[in-house]
Amino acid sequence: MSRHAVRIAAAVAGLALAATAASATSATAAPAAGSVVIHESNSFFQQAAQAGIVAVPLPTATAGYDAASGLSASFPVTDGSGTLNNFFGGVNLGGGLLFVDAKTGSAVSFHKLAFAFDTWAVTAVPDGSTTPVALFDPAGNNSITSSGSTQNLTADALVLDAEGAQYLDSKLHTTFFTAGQNVGSFALSYTPAS
Repeated sequence: MSRHAVRIAAAVAGLALAATAASATSATAAPAAGSVVIHESNSFFQQAAQAGIVAVPLPTATAGYDAASGLSASFPVTDGSGTLNNFFGGVNLGGGLLFVDAKTGSAVSFHKLAFAFDTWAVTAVPDGSTTPVALFDPAGNNSITSSGSTQNLTADALVLDAEGAQYLDSKLHTTFFTAGQNVGSFALSYTPAS
């Protein structure tokens, strides 16, 4: 075999080895992980129920209940980047939300939930649309902490965004929702992809 052929063979073998190493590295990289938990306060739940309105988490989100803190919905983090401390980036969430107004017989469901660190808003895309709607804003006392690479945010209030309140009132044919209405509380635990 000529020197030229040996050099080409060595170069090809080197590229193949590098490609194999790169794919092995990307195959073992951990995806973003964590969850967002929205606690619906007993007060808001009672007001909504009296108005005939129910909000239900959709798979892959899960529902929970605690007599002290009320209903909760947990949404898994499916992707994300950035840092809470720098108000840069955000997380994408699995699952969805269904709002039903039993009095008007109307319903609206959302998927592609996300929380943006720069706008400090939880957005979701209504089914049949491609445009996200700002639904909720963490408010009140916010606490940002970290443990290793995991970032945490807790907010003792979660309020309806003006855009979300208007959208829900319009789609459910109600006047129940108002901007700044306190829904409950908000918690995020997020570990970026590695």
